[in-house]
Amino acid sequence: MDTSNEGLLQGDPAPEIGEDAVATSDLGGGMTDDEREELTNELAKVEEEIQTLSQVLAAKERHVAELKKKLGLTPLHELKQNLSKSWLDVQSSTAFKKTSETLSQAGQKASSAFTNFGSAITKKFEDVRNCKLIAQLGWLRLAQTSSYFC
Repeated sequence: MDTSNEGLLQGDPAPEIGEDAVATSDLGGGMTDDEREELTNELAKVEEEIQTLSQVLAAKERHVAELKKKLGLTPLHELKQNLSKSWLDVQSSTAFKKTSETLSQAGQKASSAFTNFGSAITKKFEDVRNCKLIAQLGWLRLAQTSSYFC
């Protein structure tokens, strides 16, 4: 091998991006070999604990799935329960109550306006039917016999 490339081959590889880059970079500065070994051992222990906890979590998730299956709790059933609970939460919210009250008042006002409009139209038709000018012109018979005016 060429001696000019030996330094490149013997050095540490370039750190990777992400967690590995942090793990391989020398952030300890003046750390002794004993301290480095202690931290490395602690790191291995924590990683092993994480792996164990992941396995325990997976086992508990399987157990939950089995219990739900035995109880007949399907994903659709859970979705229905979640939707029901969410709808109750929405109905009890202040915003929903205010909106509901406002819409109720608007509906009452609209109903009143349509009633008043209908009464006004009815009164105008009665006024037209009772108009003396129309009676004098002979429209009274037409008004009395026609369903248009009556």
